[in-house]
Amino acid sequence: QVQLVEFGGGLVPPGGSLRLSCAASGRGIGNSGMAWFRQTPGKERETVASISGSGNKTYYADSVKGRFTISRDTTNNTLYLQMNTLKPEDTGVYYCAASLLDYIAAQRNAALYPYWGQGTRVTVSS
Repeated sequence: QVQLVEFGGGLVPPGGSLRLSCAASGRGIGNSGMAWFRQTPGKERETVASISGSGNKTYYADSVKGRFTISRDTTNNTLYLQMNTLKPEDTGVYYCAASLLDYIAAQRNAALYPYWGQGTRVTVSS
């Protein structure tokens, strides 16, 4: 079992930056496939970014490529999502998720992640 808690959401103007953190407890996430998802009203849940168990492979949604970066700090047992050049369409609730499995690939399928945080809200607005 692992517990995940997200931090770092808030209100930011268009063009701004935020860094989301996902602190894990209960088990180490060092070799765990992990991901960030977001939910926007009226839209299906979207896979924003994911990272393989080894950390050498990542996936990004086309809408965030070049602006977002997913990373993991095994010392602090924390997953991060650095979000730059934010746009209003990035507004939503962001969730981190963990598999506790050493996925070779960066998995996009939400069904492969049984552990989820409670979400943190990001609002991009002037």
